[in-house]
Amino acid sequence: MKSYDYANRQGLEEIGWERFYQLTSQLVESLADARVEAVVGIARAGLIPAATVACALRLMLYPVGVSRRINDKVVYKQPLWIADVISEVKGKIVAVVDEISDTGETLALVANRVRERGANQVITASLVSHSWADPQPDVVGLVTDALVIFPWDRQVYKDGQWQFHPEYDEAAKKLE
Repeated sequence: MKSYDYANRQGLEEIGWERFYQLTSQLVESLADARVEAVVGIARAGLIPAATVACALRLMLYPVGVSRRINDKVVYKQPLWIADVISEVKGKIVAVVDEISDTGETLALVANRVRERGANQVITASLVSHSWADPQPDVVGLVTDALVIFPWDRQVYKDGQWQFHPEYDEAAKKLE
């Protein structure tokens, strides 16, 4: 399965803000049990659940940037580093958080870098994961093979107006 391969999705899963809160609460409880000491959030959208987790656990959030995209267009086959992991993770139990684990590649890439930076333990966490993600996150709120629409991504502001996210619109048509 390749990243952004929407033709293989099974249905549509819209997550509203209340469901986001429920799923994030699950992550928080699991990560608290693991005695996490810091959170690394993956920009762009992974920072939303990562910030929520970090605030709920009263921990520092260290953002990183890893993406296949530039300005919402997929331009790289593999995730590319934009902003690296900082040294403050050394000696800590660190949760690496993203909004979705599609192939599993981005979470694994960041987790490996956090280990290289000297973390004592790394726990990967994702709000949502697809069943084909390899590796699967250590902690996940929801496993689904549906096309997932997050509340912050449902609409975009383009050409002076709010509209349904064009990428989701195109992907949803493939599901019909």
